[in-house]
Amino acid sequence: MPEAIDISVDRLSKTYGNLVAVNNISFEVPRGTIVGFLGPNGAGKTTTIRILTCYMPPNAGSARVAGFDVFHESLKVRENIGYLPESTPLYPEMRVEEFLHFRGKLRGMDRAARTKRISEVVARCWLTGRERSCIGTLSKGYRQRVGIADALLHNPRVLVLDEPTVGLDPAQIREARKLIAGLAGDHTVLLSTHILPEVEMVCQRVIIIARGRIVAQGTPEELKNRSGSGIRVEVKGPADQVRSALKAIPGIDTVDGQAEGSISKLVLRGKTSSELREQIAGTIAQRGWALRELRTEGVSLEEFFVQITDTETAAA
Repeated sequence: MPEAIDISVDRLSKTYGNLVAVNNISFEVPRGTIVGFLGPNGAGKTTTIRILTCYMPPNAGSARVAGFDVFHESLKVRENIGYLPESTPLYPEMRVEEFLHFRGKLRGMDRAARTKRISEVVARCWLTGRERSCIGTLSKGYRQRVGIADALLHNPRVLVLDEPTVGLDPAQIREARKLIAGLAGDHTVLLSTHILPEVEMVCQRVIIIARGRIVAQGTPEELKNRSGSGIRVEVKGPADQVRSALKAIPGIDTVDGQAEGSISKLVLRGKTSSELREQIAGTIAQRGWALRELRTEGVSLEEFFVQITDTETAAA
């Protein structure tokens, strides 16, 4: 059976005069998955999100959300999508429960349906005990929870979350990540964020956009493996000599890292194999230096993101 798709983007483009904000992009988001949508500032993320949430039309191409066309069936899209923008639009003078009832009315939910769903989303977003609190008195973390509760209120198939943890403290970020991870399966989530470790923790797939084009997509592991791995070494010996000797080994292209006193902590990149590790260990032993650590290490998603977006910028 073919995989169900909740977001389908086909050759989508958007221009503002001579500025090409989104340039012929295509991607799909399978049902029930959390997908990270990444890119530097000005990459086209926000424009794409605004098209998917029916805030603006594209100039070319098409997009479907929950099976509905964003241009021709925008009301059906809005019925099936929940959206949390970066700046959460809340009324600070309203109480949490009052605000959620108000938002439910706007979505055409009757009182019984609103009451049932408010009880469910309050529990799911850890707002129990805060229903009568004035939104203006809540912390940033609690206001984000109210925003997510609002996005979940009509039980949409698709959620679009734009920088949901921006401005939160470390404890609040952990709570928000746990909440988002718990949405998988019940909802399809498109998560836009600049926090790369967050993506590795909660996302099954990643889409990277730069200068309006999709430059990479796949699972976090697939993307990290595209850049190859490195070999991390920690050596006790003269720093300059250590770096020079290791850089001279055939198959090593770059030597990154720094020395702390007589201890050099380095990452060697190039071809990676057991033979290369043996050459490194042999070179260090021949010179009488102490080998404190030697292990293969893959690049982080953050390192891959910097590499791919820098390459795209340089090629422009």
